[in-house]
Amino acid sequence: MRFSALLLPMLLGLIGLPGLSSAADNLRFRGALVAEPCTLRVADENITVDFGSIVDKYLYINGRTLGEPLVLHLDDCDISLGNMVKLTFSGIENTRLNGLLAISGSSQTQGIAIGIETQQGNLVALNTGRYNQGLIAGNNTLNLRAYVQGEPEAITQKSIIPGDFTASATFLLEYE
Repeated sequence: MRFSALLLPMLLGLIGLPGLSSAADNLRFRGALVAEPCTLRVADENITVDFGSIVDKYLYINGRTLGEPLVLHLDDCDISLGNMVKLTFSGIENTRLNGLLAISGSSQTQGIAIGIETQQGNLVALNTGRYNQGLIAGNNTLNLRAYVQGEPEAITQKSIIPGDFTASATFLLEYE
């Protein structure tokens, strides 16, 4: 009797197990594994361009600074997967300088914007422009420049407000 008293709960427990194993799926996984032609260097995933100190009088005379290097490294490029890269920048556009990046609202300075250009001095307009470069097998470098430009009205009226400034943008690499 004692044996059957222990056996009965065990049998009832085993009878319930098949029902658990045939329950409806309630956990699903998704994803996409893609093959990109190049690898962006880890150090280039978050880039800071430091303009240092800019004298307002320089902007009043020249309108903008010289370009500071903005370099992206694409390593181990396999051109059988793509032989062209298209680079675009997105962010909040300055309302007075089309295609240039607005400085953040928490910045002390006013009357300036940040531009991105090619080595030849052609603007890569924020949100709409694109920089295209052919790829070679192996390592590639995208060489651009960033600069600070005074807003036209602030230059004319000499009303740039000095102080610290920051801005942020996002870059996107597309391969063909």
